[in-house]
Amino acid sequence: MDFALSPEIDATRLRIRAFVEERIIPLEGDPATYDEHENIAKPVLEKLRTEAKAQGLWALGMPKERGGQGFSMVGLAACYEEMNRSIFGPVVFHGAAPDDGNMRVLNMVGTEAQKAKWLQPIIDGKVQSSFVMTEPDGCGSDPSLTYTRADRKGNDRWVVTGRKWFITGAEAATHFILMARTSDDPRRGLSAFMFHKDQPGWRIVRRIPIMGPEEHGGHCELEFDGLEIPDEDLLMTVGDGLRLTQIRLGPARLTHCMRWTGMGRRALEIAMEYIERRQSFGGKLIDKESIQQMIGAAAMELDIARLVTMRAAWALDQGSQARKEVSTAKVVAADALHKAVDTSLQLLGARGYSKDTVVEWMYRYARQARLVDGASEVHRMVLANRLRKEGKDFFSWGAVNG
Repeated sequence: MDFALSPEIDATRLRIRAFVEERIIPLEGDPATYDEHENIAKPVLEKLRTEAKAQGLWALGMPKERGGQGFSMVGLAACYEEMNRSIFGPVVFHGAAPDDGNMRVLNMVGTEAQKAKWLQPIIDGKVQSSFVMTEPDGCGSDPSLTYTRADRKGNDRWVVTGRKWFITGAEAATHFILMARTSDDPRRGLSAFMFHKDQPGWRIVRRIPIMGPEEHGGHCELEFDGLEIPDEDLLMTVGDGLRLTQIRLGPARLTHCMRWTGMGRRALEIAMEYIERRQSFGGKLIDKESIQQMIGAAAMELDIARLVTMRAAWALDQGSQARKEVSTAKVVAADALHKAVDTSLQLLGARGYSKDTVVEWMYRYARQARLVDGASEVHRMVLANRLRKEGKDFFSWGAVNG
C-alpha cells in the first residue's frame, strides 16, 4: 500500500489548500455568506465556483474530457481533506454529496446518450442532482426494503408510485436517480431510473427540519403518484438496481470520510490557536498536561481515520469493492470527526458553544456522521459478518475482492 501522491496530485492539493485559506475561510465569519439554511449563499458560491473552475480545481474525480481532472480515489482522499478545512469547501470545488456520488455512478454505468443528457449538466454545475432511495418504514441501510414501485405501462415506459424521505438536495435538484421495485425477486427486484424535476407525477411533500446545517436543497420527503419514466432513462438493466446502489454507495461513503478528516483537522486547528495563547492558572492552556491529553487523543484518532480512509481509497483503486475497508473507515472517521469537534468545543469553552466560531456549526453537523450512508452499528455488523466468513483471512494484507 503506497499512499505517496504523484507530483500532479500533490500540487493540486496545495493549490486547494491555498484557495481554501485565502478565498473561503475568510468568508465564514461574515453573516452575509450564509443562506437561510446555514449553507453558503448561492451568489457567493457561484463566484467562488467560477474561480475554482478557472484554476482547474473542479470535479476532480470526473474524466478530463468531461471537464474534470480524472483523479484516482487516493488523489481524491488527499484533495477532499483539504477542501473540507472550510465548511463550504467541498461544494465550491464540486466535491460535495450528493452530486459527487451521482456523477461517479453515472460516469461508471451510464450509456453515452445518458451521460450527455443526465451527467454532463451535473459536471458542468448547471444543475444539481439527488439520489432517491430512502423510504419511511422502508429502505435505509437496507435497500432491499424498497416499497416504491415502478410498474410497466405499455412496451416502453414505467409508472412510479410510492414515497421517499430524507432525500438530500431534492428541493434544489433538477436531475434525480430513483430506486424503485420492479419485481419481488429478492436479488433482482430493484431498478434504477433517471427523471427530471419538471416531469409530472411527483411532488415534494416537505423539507424535513434537521438539527444541523443543511446542504443546498435540504432533506426532503417525496411522493410519487404516476410519474412516467421511459425505458431510455433506465440505468443499467431491469433488476440491476441493487447492483447500482452497491457501485454508488461504497465510494460515496468513503468520500464522506475524506471530507470529515478535513473538517476534524480544522476543528483542532481552531482549538490549537486558542490554547496556544489562552492564559489560565499561571500559564498557557497548551502547557497543561490535561489539555495535552485531550488534544493528543483527538489528533491520534483523526490520524487513524486518515490512514484507514486512505487504505480504503487505495483498495478501490486496485479494483476491489473494498466493503470491509470502507465500513471500517466509515465508523472510524465518523467517531474521529465527532471527537475532534467535541474536543475543540470543550477547549474553547463558552466561545466554542457560541456562534463566534464555526465549531458550533461543525458540532451540529458532525453528529449526523454516525447515521448517514449507513449507521455505525450497520457497518460494525458488516465487519462482524466478514470476520465470521473470512476467519484469519480477515486480517490479510492488501486489497481483496468483496
